[in-house]
Amino acid sequence: MKYAVIFLIAMLTAFSCKNENRLENEIAKINLDAKIERFDLLFAEIDNTNLPKLKQAYPFMFSEEYPDSFWIEKVQDTFQRLLSKEVEKTFLSINETELDIESLFNHLKYYFPEFRTPRIITTTSDVDYRSRVIVTDTIVVIALDNYLGSSHEFYENIPKYLREDLKKGQIVVDLASEYAKKYIYQAPSKMFLDELIYFGKELYFKDAVIPFKSEAERIGYTKEQLDWALANESYIWRYFVERELLYSTDAKLAGRFISPAPFSKFYLEDIDTDSPGRLGQYIGWQIVRAYMEQNEVPLKDMLIKSPEEIFNNSKFKPRK
Repeated sequence: MKYAVIFLIAMLTAFSCKNENRLENEIAKINLDAKIERFDLLFAEIDNTNLPKLKQAYPFMFSEEYPDSFWIEKVQDTFQRLLSKEVEKTFLSINETELDIESLFNHLKYYFPEFRTPRIITTTSDVDYRSRVIVTDTIVVIALDNYLGSSHEFYENIPKYLREDLKKGQIVVDLASEYAKKYIYQAPSKMFLDELIYFGKELYFKDAVIPFKSEAERIGYTKEQLDWALANESYIWRYFVERELLYSTDAKLAGRFISPAPFSKFYLEDIDTDSPGRLGQYIGWQIVRAYMEQNEVPLKDMLIKSPEEIFNNSKFKPRK
């Protein structure tokens, strides 16, 4: 009997992998072209002669409230010159990033046929790490100075838990997060459960559109942090349930378990010091995954379902 069960599990796993490979092959055939326009390099070379031409090609990159002299002075600024130099060095080749974005766009087109490939434009932003990418229906803007590597000297004054995401491989993950916001619909959050499900939707969206990134990369954890969450999933869920947090309207819960932070706040010294932040997002992810396993619902439809419907039909049980 034991060997029969093992054989059945192996067969189901093999069947699942075969289906996933077939899906990925089908998506790859979409073959959208994602060409990155290096505005950052063009801007670094402006002078009084070529600035008008660049403004004509990229009018949306120049605020009309500033005269031409402002842009000339900016590009000659010592820090801006150093910034441009470091970006050019790190992104001497941008082929890998371009391929990642093409794959993301192929997946978006598969799940959302109305998707149209936008222009992709790179720039610098004086290390405005809270606004690393901007996504509209027609344009994507990526501030490359926020992806120079988590140990870069420009980031010394940024908290370590935020620095970890300031690396090249995070670009496509950040883009996926921004696209998730465009496709997810939920009424304004009232309860902690609403927050869990919203971010669970976002992370499941990433499962679908950037499967070539690891689970740890999709949630922004190290492997060790993801392993901690997996190992303590049952405890985290029990903590939420026993303290009746799911239907709580306490706004402080978002700061404790949803928002970026160095650790989650259980207010238990032996747990807090070891835990990663955003464990509420992690639990929401597992609830949405359970819901999608239990129900035959297209990704597009799931993203607009209510938190109550998803939770009540998920049959979620944490790993032991």
